[in-house]
Amino acid sequence: MNIIITGASKGIGYEIAKEFSKDQDNKIILISRDYERLTNLKNECKNNDLKSEIFTIKYDFNELNLQKQLLPKILKCFNKIDILINNAGMLVNRLFEEVDINEAKQMFNVNFFAASELIKILLPYFTNDSHKHVINISSMGGFQGSVKFKGLSYYSASKAAIASLTECLAEEYKDEKISFNCLALGSVQTEMFNKAFPEVKASLKPKEMAKFIVDFALNGNKYFNGKILPISISTP
Repeated sequence: MNIIITGASKGIGYEIAKEFSKDQDNKIILISRDYERLTNLKNECKNNDLKSEIFTIKYDFNELNLQKQLLPKILKCFNKIDILINNAGMLVNRLFEEVDINEAKQMFNVNFFAASELIKILLPYFTNDSHKHVINISSMGGFQGSVKFKGLSYYSASKAAIASLTECLAEEYKDEKISFNCLALGSVQTEMFNKAFPEVKASLKPKEMAKFIVDFALNGNKYFNGKILPISISTP
């Protein structure tokens, strides 16, 4: 499988990469603005004798020039894609009226616009008719009807946007047999969760959630398309 993971330098993305790396037939592109952490991840996989071929790309998803700046780097690694996991995210925990418009734009850039643009530029490279799966990582904060929390209005709105886009793209590209699904994650003990809920202990560790996501990436498109799936056992 040829796999692309964004936001791979820490948390859930880091563990997803390690899980995929156990299969020697996988080729994996890891994307993050934190190149030092990406390098550490690649070295950790090597030290653990994981067999996948791993490529690392430094990119800040606030820079919405993916066609010119990111796509050429991806195509140097491989030009056929089976799985894309849009995991990169940004969160500012502050009351609605206190959030600067530039901070709001940055959250939407990373959580929505960059993910949507990455899908767009990669569409021609989903060529494996047996497996074409795009997974957008959202949040229970962006899941309609879920409990909402102070300080997370813009973050939740941006995550709701990527969830809605998932439904639209599944319909638009069903004839091309590309599956689009969205996982609305609940509490996982990551840096971002600590920022949102500093006094709460999450119900799951990143490694536990990563195992679920990897299995879903490999098998979920057999059963789901255009679905927003809440993955949560607690509130928050």
